Amino acid sequence: MGSLLVLGLAVVVPATALANPPDPLPSWNDTPLKRALIEFVEKVTREGGTDFVPVEDRIACFDNDGTLWAEKPLYFELIFALHRVHELLERNPDLRQREPFRFILANQKDHPVKAGEKAFDEMSGAGHAGLTTEEFAALVENWLKSARHPRFDRPYTDLVYQPMLELLAYLRANGFKTFVVSGGGIEFMRVWTRKAYGIPPWQIVGTSNRIKYELKDGNPVLVRLPQINFIDDGPGKPVGIEMYIGKRPIMAFGNSDGDYEMLRYTMAGKGPRFGMIVHHTDPVREWAYDRDSNVGRLVRGLDDAGKYGWWIMDMKNDWKVVFPFENDAPKLQPKNPQPIE
Repeated sequence: MGSLLVLGLAVVVPATALANPPDPLPSWNDTPLKRALIEFVEKVTREGGTDFVPVEDRIACFDNDGTLWAEKPLYFELIFALHRVHELLERNPDLRQREPFRFILANQKDHPVKAGEKAFDEMSGAGHAGLTTEEFAALVENWLKSARHPRFDRPYTDLVYQPMLELLAYLRANGFKTFVVSGGGIEFMRVWTRKAYGIPPWQIVGTSNRIKYELKDGNPVLVRLPQINFIDDGPGKPVGIEMYIGKRPIMAFGNSDGDYEMLRYTMAGKGPRFGMIVHHTDPVREWAYDRDSNVGRLVRGLDDAGKYGWWIMDMKNDWKVVFPFENDAPKLQPKNPQPIE
C-alpha cells in the first residue's frame, strides 16, 4: 500500500492505483495502435522531453462522417437534405417541373450519392436558401429529434463512435484543441457537435453556403443563399484548416480519400506527427466498406498509408465497442448485418 499526506492526515491509497492509472481509452482493444496513441500523447506533453509540444500547438483535426459518426446508408446530412426537399415538394408540387428539383428527382432513382457532388449541393441550396441561420439551425435540430436511422432505429446522433469520444476527451484532458474538419455543411454540424462531441461551433470547419446580411422586419439577420461558398473536402481541407484555424495540426484522423490531403498536410509538418485512418471492417456491429463504397470511398489512403506513416485503424479488431448504446446492450446484434462492400 502507498500513502499520501493530505492536510496532516494520512490517506491510504492502494499502490496499484498509483502504478496503474485509469485507462483513458477503455473501448479500444489493447493493440499496437492504442499503445501508439497513448505514447504519442505522453511524449508531446512531457515537459523537458525532446518531443514536447507547447499547448498552443496541440491541435488535432477530425473528419466527421465515417470518422466520428457513421455514414451509411447515406451521409446523414444528405438524408436531411432529401427530407427537406420532399417537404417542399409536398407543399408545392409544381416545383417538380423546375430545376434543381427535377434534377434531384431524376437522380434519386439510383443511389443518390451517384448523382455526384452537384446533386448534394443542389439539394442543400434549393432546400435551405432564403432561411436565416437561426431558422436553418431550428430545422436541423427538429429533424435530429424526430429522425431515426433505418437500420438501428435510433436518433442519428446516437451513431457516434464511443472510442472516438474517448479519444477526443483524452486529447482535451492533455491540452489539445480538437477540431472537426469535414466536407459536411458547417452550419449543419454546428447545431449538434458540442452536445455530441464536446466541440464548440467555433471549432468546426466545413463546407459553407454563401450568406448575406439583411434586415428582416427591421431586425438584422443572416440569410442563406443557394450558392456554395467553400467546399471543405479533399484539397479543400488543408485550405480550410489555414483559413479557420491558422495552424497546421499535429494529429489528423479521417476515413476516406476525402481526408487524404488533410493527412498529408498534417504529417508534412516539423516535429512529432500522428495520422490515422478509420477503416470500416465490421459488418456485424457497423459496416465493412472501402474501395468500392458509394460513401466513404477509401483507395488512396489504403494504398499510401504505409508510405506516409499513417496508422490504419481496424474497426473490427481495434474497438471493443463501436456505438455508446452497445454499453447498454452488450449482446446487441443488428437484424441485418451488412455485407462487405
